[in-house]
Amino acid sequence: MSDDPIAIVTGGGAGIGAAICSVLANEGYSVAVADLNGGKAEETARGIVEAGGKARAVALDITDSRAVDRLVAEVGAARLLVNNAGLFEVKPFFDLEPGDFRRIYDVNLVALFDLSRKAARHMQPGSAIVNIASRAMLGARHYAHYVASKAAVAGLTRAMALELAERQIRVNAVAPGVIETTMLKARSDTDLDSLRALQPMGRLGAPQDIAHAVAFLGSLKAEFITGQVLLVDGGRSLGGATGL
Repeated sequence: MSDDPIAIVTGGGAGIGAAICSVLANEGYSVAVADLNGGKAEETARGIVEAGGKARAVALDITDSRAVDRLVAEVGAARLLVNNAGLFEVKPFFDLEPGDFRRIYDVNLVALFDLSRKAARHMQPGSAIVNIASRAMLGARHYAHYVASKAAVAGLTRAMALELAERQIRVNAVAPGVIETTMLKARSDTDLDSLRALQPMGRLGAPQDIAHAVAFLGSLKAEFITGQVLLVDGGRSLGGATGL
């Protein structure tokens, strides 16, 4: 891609992922924008290039192990991997089936692990992995399978940090609270005004709030930080673990 440090961002086509790609490009990374929707990945990459940054789009199903192999082979030694891609859906507890857990775990946890393991083999000392967890890991109604998968991401982050420490690869996670994205606005169970009323800081998060946290944890400014899960939720977690 270039001689600049390379960042791989999954789910980079829209929302939080697109904001992460943009911020990292501004930080001097050459960004591999990976997304299941290749058109959205192209849109993000094009915006970065038009703004003077470096990026390329990759249409990627992260559950396709061979496609992951191809991406890692093409990119080589990434300085930063951001595991942002994930699956979310609203489904009440008594409507859930075991298959719902398997499906969401396959995307949110197993695929994250697969890409991380393969990318880490090529990473040099000083590189970093940042996983996107969720404040929902503390507990939330109407999507227990998603809650469980993000709690698992937090645990895997700590395990990976220990496993990869000898390679001097840091692994951390960012756990977003309620972030105002197109996806959030489109949800049938969302009342933005009610959600704002629950926020100690009086506003919902923006994708850039998460992107800046990711950039920090991926940078040398955080070179003595590993195995941590950073809640970026405007203080909402201080008020209890129920709800969003």
